[in-house]
Amino acid sequence: MTDPRKDCRCTPGEIQRYLSRISGPLLDRIDLHIEVPPLRYRELAGEGGGEPSAVIRERVKRARHIQQERFKKTKIFCNAHMTGRQIRRYCQVGEGGQRLLEAAMERLGLSARAYDRILKVARTIADLEGSEAIRPEHLAEAIQYRSLDRTPRW
Repeated sequence: MTDPRKDCRCTPGEIQRYLSRISGPLLDRIDLHIEVPPLRYRELAGEGGGEPSAVIRERVKRARHIQQERFKKTKIFCNAHMTGRQIRRYCQVGEGGQRLLEAAMERLGLSARAYDRILKVARTIADLEGSEAIRPEHLAEAIQYRSLDRTPRW
């Protein structure tokens, strides 16, 4: 299903039975769903062209500091632990973001819990960029991390 070099030979029913092994309410509690296709030998053995770990570490440290400051007068320390009231306060989105969320909710049939998780992840993505506002591109990325909520590709 996730290997671009091979066609999936599973029937839609087999795929659905496999995916249904994880219940919807449990799946709603998982913030990030991503498919990781297998890598070819050359990709594993070659030199990484990605961002150095030290640069990523500094960006994460800055985002964590932003979150610690945001929640310093509360009992929580990160976006993942926000309550509904805190989500409404710290995860406000503009008109473009609201249209994007509405389309995603309708098209993907997302639950209220998935909606809250998308907002928390988008807030974290914005923090990683050092952005005070959650922009539509932050929401789009957060929505992409809900791959198991999407309609299967068969």
